[in-house]
Amino acid sequence: MSLNTFGHLFRVTTWGESHGPALGATVDGCPPGVTIDEAMLQHWLDKRRPGQNKNMTQRNEPDAVRILSGVFQGQTTGTPIQLMIENTDQRSKDYGDIAQTFRPGHADITYHQKYGLRDYRGGGRSSARETAARVAAGGIARAALEALVPGIRIKGYMTRMGEIEIDRDRFDWDAIDTNDFWIPDAEAAPKWEAYLQKLRKDHNSVGAIVEVVAQGAPAGLGAPVYGKLDTDLAAAMMSINAVKGVEIGEGMSAAMLTGTQNADEIFMGKDGQPVYSSNHAGGILGGISTGQDIVVRFAVKPTSSILSPRKSIRMDGTPTEVVTKGRHDPCVGIRAVPVGEAMMACVVLDHLLLHRGQIGDGPRGKIG
Repeated sequence: MSLNTFGHLFRVTTWGESHGPALGATVDGCPPGVTIDEAMLQHWLDKRRPGQNKNMTQRNEPDAVRILSGVFQGQTTGTPIQLMIENTDQRSKDYGDIAQTFRPGHADITYHQKYGLRDYRGGGRSSARETAARVAAGGIARAALEALVPGIRIKGYMTRMGEIEIDRDRFDWDAIDTNDFWIPDAEAAPKWEAYLQKLRKDHNSVGAIVEVVAQGAPAGLGAPVYGKLDTDLAAAMMSINAVKGVEIGEGMSAAMLTGTQNADEIFMGKDGQPVYSSNHAGGILGGISTGQDIVVRFAVKPTSSILSPRKSIRMDGTPTEVVTKGRHDPCVGIRAVPVGEAMMACVVLDHLLLHRGQIGDGPRGKIG
């Protein structure tokens, strides 16, 4: 029972550890004839790559992806696609002091309780480094989606970091790729950086909220009850390292609304397609996409690896204090943005293929 695979028709299996020779993904179920090359995938990996600026870990990994199978003459063949990313900047000696100690907030203790042994070098399989493989697989999903649904767009951004949150009145899509925090407000970035750098100097870390939007996804994706699109999206986002909560649309805030406030009113558009007065549902009703923007939000806990001492125990049960050395992100949420985008792409493509397998192209029900 390995459980290292997600997806129904578009299936992704990730493998490898943080300090092993390499990590990667096996992608099965990608339609044939999708244009793919390593440079296309590298574009997305470079968004997640560590060591790019002072606001993230200084581990200097190129995250260069290699395609080992499933692509011939620049196109997918329909057979399994094997992706590999070599680890080149491991410093396993940084973790020698905690080989017999459980780091608070980490999976060290639960991996030990379940398996009886663990790879203590950077967390092994539980390390956020595993997400590089997901981003590579997400690049394949994006290419397939663009081939099947031209114009679909998936974009993620941070909405909160600790005490600071974005001003939605200043929301600017074009600003997201212009700053280190992937926030939709370029002028706010210096404030976010000053806040994070103070926490870093204090040997501390901070959590974040990331929002991911899929624009242009067709209506009809998902299925009732156990095959809901939002069920798989929630599971996908929750599987990302350090994620502790997921919301669709209004999410938890829906509990503070009345029925008249929350219900998205429906009108007939000039093009003969339904339009909605709002999008409290996050583009999903009854587990099925409406054709509106699909909106998912997830909360990332503060990085547990900090230089401030925390109390814990050793494997023999004796008490100790832990100061985690090494190179770590002061806010994991920054590099979680491209990971969230990748998971959105994989899930939406998976449900698109499921929909086409059962229904064919487009929704069955005609309106008007």
